[in-house]
Amino acid sequence: MEQAASVSMDANNLLLKGLGARDRRKLLSAGEPVTLRVGDALSESGRRMSHVFFPIDSAASLIVNGTGHSALEVGLVGREGMLGVPLILGASNAAFHSVVQIEGRAWRMDAAHFTRQLDENPALRKRMNRYAHVRLVQIAGNIACKSSHRVEGRLARWLLMSRDRANSNALALTHESLSRLLGVRRAGVTLAASALRRRNLIRYARGHIELLDPRGLASVACPCYASDKATYARFMD
Repeated sequence: MEQAASVSMDANNLLLKGLGARDRRKLLSAGEPVTLRVGDALSESGRRMSHVFFPIDSAASLIVNGTGHSALEVGLVGREGMLGVPLILGASNAAFHSVVQIEGRAWRMDAAHFTRQLDENPALRKRMNRYAHVRLVQIAGNIACKSSHRVEGRLARWLLMSRDRANSNALALTHESLSRLLGVRRAGVTLAASALRRRNLIRYARGHIELLDPRGLASVACPCYASDKATYARFMD
């Protein structure tokens, strides 16, 4: 992680854009733009959070560690949201590990500043409470999705989620990383990606995937993708 070049306070984080300009600028007055690199750890489960992050064109996974070396991704956060939801709920420790999956920029600010702003600004508190609710609904849906839907549909959904959160059709992702995130064997990801490529929905080379037909990909994605978007729109738009 490193400091990024100057970024407009109107930069494209949708959660922040839903605030009035005055409230947004006051919140970001103590923030700084940073560049997040793939693999950067933004929080550790059970550890006190020192900062919150509002992604601009980056995205990070929320991960629960299971037994042994197993891990389960339960959420993906990008420009639609923020990392630091437990602070909204009055907790100071992270609920999940959060690891950057898509490189890009984000606003970072001190956790204490964020919680002070929540206490002082009713409009900010209302919007963040709504987002915390959306996040909880989506996490529950993500867990159910992993046990209910086929790999091809889940892969299509994950690619579309990444596109929405990073605002780009070009994604730097490997089959190995996708297998970890989806909780399936790499061979399963390869088969699913090959099926999507044969339908001219995606194109991929080593370490990179390009979405050629997002609308067509949405028709293949499991229904959780549309459900997530509807939940966000209902509470946040």
